[in-house]
Amino acid sequence: MNVPLLDLKAQYAAIKADVDAAIADVLESQHFILGPKVEQCEKAIARYSGASYAVGVSSGSDALLACLMAEDIGPGDEVITTPYTFFATAGAIARVGATPIFVDIDPATYNLDASQIESKVTVRTRGMIPVHLYGQMADMASVIRVAERHGLIVIEDGAQAIGAEHAGHRAGSIGHYGCFSFFPSKNLGAAGDGGMVVTNDAQRAEKLQCLRAHGSKPKYHHKIIGGNFRLDAIQAAVVSAKLPYLDEWTAARQRNAATYDRLFASAGLAIGLPKVATDRHIFNQYVIRVAHRDQLQTDLRKRGVGTEVYYPIPMHLQECFAYLGHQAGAFPQSERAAKETLALPVHPELTEEQARYVVECVCDSVVKAGQTEPPLTTAGAGLVGAHSRTTAESAS
Repeated sequence: MNVPLLDLKAQYAAIKADVDAAIADVLESQHFILGPKVEQCEKAIARYSGASYAVGVSSGSDALLACLMAEDIGPGDEVITTPYTFFATAGAIARVGATPIFVDIDPATYNLDASQIESKVTVRTRGMIPVHLYGQMADMASVIRVAERHGLIVIEDGAQAIGAEHAGHRAGSIGHYGCFSFFPSKNLGAAGDGGMVVTNDAQRAEKLQCLRAHGSKPKYHHKIIGGNFRLDAIQAAVVSAKLPYLDEWTAARQRNAATYDRLFASAGLAIGLPKVATDRHIFNQYVIRVAHRDQLQTDLRKRGVGTEVYYPIPMHLQECFAYLGHQAGAFPQSERAAKETLALPVHPELTEEQARYVVECVCDSVVKAGQTEPPLTTAGAGLVGAHSRTTAESAS
């Protein structure tokens, strides 16, 4: 059986008429950069995220960069974030000349351990970029408390978490900025690169609009130095066409996660499962932990199951960040997660038959490896119920 990690062809086939019509409208208008389609998308994403304003940009990476530029964060400044994330998070900090200051992760949720943030704040700290990894929000209540005590800017990296929710707040709506990615593999993906920044501050939104167009307002009058961060109309149109389906897709991902939980629990093997610690986990990824991760991935590949390692090398051990002076062992939870985690297919088009096959293949590999102890405490009693509750809430 073939079980792809992601099935974008199946998704497109199901909504082809909507997507094709949206693209055709842009082609007919011949208005390809910014314009009405982008404005329509911005308003829809702001509403969906519970934010007052949204500014379309060229990618999720540029969304982070633009927010740092908007706050004039640069050389001599420090920005706190996690070492267990995609490169763009720390990369944006370095690109403006600031210094990434890493905080290790909570081994259960993979988000930064908020209890360690306070100890990393110095007189040079200007902001924080918490990452909502794998579709679950970081501990934003703790993040905001530290930020308010020290007057710090908070930029939420919600690239994997559009629609995630906790305590009545959607991802991106709590900090000064929230950044989303519309990379095709995301839960809400475009037909190429695209991103969005949401904010509740009108002045910040206006500055971002200026920054994304080379800092010009009006055209050819450059108040500040910006960049070419504009969102293409075709990408905005595709995102707008997909947005009405997003909650349905999220519910399907949650059901698939609950199915995995149930099947793995029945198998009774030592496998670390995801922990749901928030009200609405959208499962951009379903990540398990095993001690023999690399062998497991090889075994699954041979049997037609697509997987991915997010992320094999934490940021503090990347060659480009060697100048920060971190050594192996500096952030042990991040390093351990990098060696033990594996993402399984959880996309909305996944069938129960496919999920059962994936679990069968994983269990066969675990038994073959003779693994008797989990690399991390498994999800534990009640987690399946938590998944089921979230699915029911999202469908109501």
